[in-house]
Amino acid sequence: MSQILGVKFNDFGQIYYFSSGPFVVREGHSVIVKTEQGMGLGKVFVVQQDLPEDVTEESVKTIYRLAAEEDLIIDAENKDLSRNALRYCKGCIDGQKLEMKLVDVEVFFDRSKMIFYFTAPGRIDFRELVKDLVKEYRTRIELRQIGVRHETQMLGAIGNCGQICCCRRFMRKFMPVTIRMAKEQNLFLNPTKISGICGRLLCCLSFEQDNYEQFHKRCPKIGKRYNTAHGNVKVTRTNFFSNSVTILPDNADEIEICLDEWPDVLKATSPDQLVKNELPKDDSESERREPSVRNNYRGRSGSGKSSDAGQTNRPERPKPVRPERPRPVKKKRPFVSCDSVETVKDVAPEEVRTEPAATPESESQVKKPSSRNRRPSRRRRRKKPSGGSD
Repeated sequence: MSQILGVKFNDFGQIYYFSSGPFVVREGHSVIVKTEQGMGLGKVFVVQQDLPEDVTEESVKTIYRLAAEEDLIIDAENKDLSRNALRYCKGCIDGQKLEMKLVDVEVFFDRSKMIFYFTAPGRIDFRELVKDLVKEYRTRIELRQIGVRHETQMLGAIGNCGQICCCRRFMRKFMPVTIRMAKEQNLFLNPTKISGICGRLLCCLSFEQDNYEQFHKRCPKIGKRYNTAHGNVKVTRTNFFSNSVTILPDNADEIEICLDEWPDVLKATSPDQLVKNELPKDDSESERREPSVRNNYRGRSGSGKSSDAGQTNRPERPKPVRPERPRPVKKKRPFVSCDSVETVKDVAPEEVRTEPAATPESESQVKKPSSRNRRPSRRRRRKKPSGGSD
């Protein structure tokens, strides 16, 4: 049965997964595999039955064969060649006065290609350097610019903690690190304290970020005031390692409270209630507070309050069943138009009187045309006599 092999081509490189196929492979064995760059010799670091979650079956290839003694000799010669190429390239850089720092040289197993890793503050014109390297080694040459973190990973160093840097020891991918992580972890924002050998922020800040985020979600906001069992208090600080919160009452000293007890401190109105909640409760007292018992011992007034403590053993009284009374049937009155009927209170439908329809003669007597609609008569105006008075 084939197994899944985790193969690395160098100590600080990533792990690539291959299938063992018909070969029996153990950890520490050297194998020959086919890659996009050609044949390569790698060392087995992991042997397992299942694939990792981020790896698909289509991307897994079978190893070519197990490495023989001749392959190991060729690998040792390639390492000597890379050391010599490193010295030669540094001499060329000094001769051409290029502003670049050579870090490492990688030689492929079949010597079909050589990669020169370097760091530089900006873009470098290394065309003349490539020509000198091609004349010397007669193979494909690639100059690859890397960052300061990859430089520390290749060279290795001792960190502030006194151990080998995480990127050299076990890290294979770099996680993004921000100054916000240092603030949430209550660290002094001193560049010398929160920076690594490479000059960037410490990679270990990202390792503990998830735990700090969960801790701050449970903690109250620093500087905010709350009404608690100790009165009106102000949250001064929190401690991740002791899982505690420090509060400052108005007229007292600081008090350190466990974070698990913080919800109870908010609900209680006095410190005595915190002690009572911790003491064991009697069975009789717990039974009184149950809603089912309270409903069984209600008073006659029906207010819903429980009876006295001495009457807790009284049996439940059966509720009287009241007969349902028939509802009276409402009589519907006949519909009568309001234009022809005079509605009078307390008049039976039979006594309603209807008026006869109005005749044209009666309408003329009742309704008279208004003066506004009448056409005015033409009257001659008398001329006033001219002159003075008689």
